Amino acid sequence: MDKEKPRLARLTAILIQLQSKRIVTAKDIAEKHNVSVRTVYRDIRTLEKSGIPIVTEEGKGYSVMDGYKIPPVMFTQEEANALITAEQLIRKNKDQSLTEQYESAITKIKSVLKYTQKEKTELLSNRIQVRNNRENEKTSEYLIQLQSTISNYQTVKINYLSLENKQSQREIEPFALYTTQENWVLIAFCRLKKDFRAFRLDCIQKMQVLENHFEPHKMSLQEYLEKCSEKYKNTPDIPLAQGQSTFALNHKT
Repeated sequence: MDKEKPRLARLTAILIQLQSKRIVTAKDIAEKHNVSVRTVYRDIRTLEKSGIPIVTEEGKGYSVMDGYKIPPVMFTQEEANALITAEQLIRKNKDQSLTEQYESAITKIKSVLKYTQKEKTELLSNRIQVRNNRENEKTSEYLIQLQSTISNYQTVKINYLSLENKQSQREIEPFALYTTQENWVLIAFCRLKKDFRAFRLDCIQKMQVLENHFEPHKMSLQEYLEKCSEKYKNTPDIPLAQGQSTFALNHKT
């Protein structure tokens, strides 16, 4: 019986993992749960025999049939604590859309917590203080919308005011986002410059999502950053607080 408990917990965790992505490979599952790929195959068969509609895509991985839902997730106290801590951190983020959408999401998550957990998380919320951005300043409101344009390959038109106080209008293909020194930066292919550029979200004055879509860029974010690092490895770092990050500095908009 003792040996069954870890496996039962693992099976539940694998099911949640399968529902968290469009497709998950056996290698991904094995690495996450520290088991062999052969064990993953056995676990998948067990889930299938229990009635879980798992779809196997040859050469790709596994997914759960679209529309299938498991009962509300039960959180451990430690997981609930982590969510409450993240809530306090995100409240201080400078992008308005992120704070609003996370507040909406965390309210739904709190609704499935056990009664005793709700009491503890409320106590914890009042005992955590994040001291950066004390004025709770909001400098942008486009983060969440831009995330959608990245995943949907949607072209965007922006009115941009650079840190050098230069106005421009750009049509861009959003590629990725990163944050540094409390500022969000968008990496995008600029059709005007015919190259990738870095745009600070707090410098975007107006944004319009266009109806047309673009072809996905044939590289990963890591590959792109490695190329930039190699190209500008001899450039001294300049913090955003002094103007721009080195990355944005070397990708002048």
